[in-house]
Amino acid sequence: MIEVLLVLMWVSAVIALQIRDMLAAVLLLGVFSMLSCLIFFLLHAPDVALTEAAVGTGVGTVMLIWIVYRTGRKDST
Repeated sequence: MIEVLLVLMWVSAVIALQIRDMLAAVLLLGVFSMLSCLIFFLLHAPDVALTEAAVGTGVGTVMLIWIVYRTGRKDST
């Protein structure tokens, strides 16, 4: 199960680096954080999983979405 989550994390990270739409990249990074949260939970570290869910997935994603809307959604190159 952990191997599947690690592969999904790798795929979401590679796609987030290759995509031109900044909002989609931020959402993929949110998926990456949620998958890491699930891995921490499966490794019996619920305190780290809750912290990752709150900070990485919650606050970090919301802050990055706000920054994308303030600057611009598409890459100019």
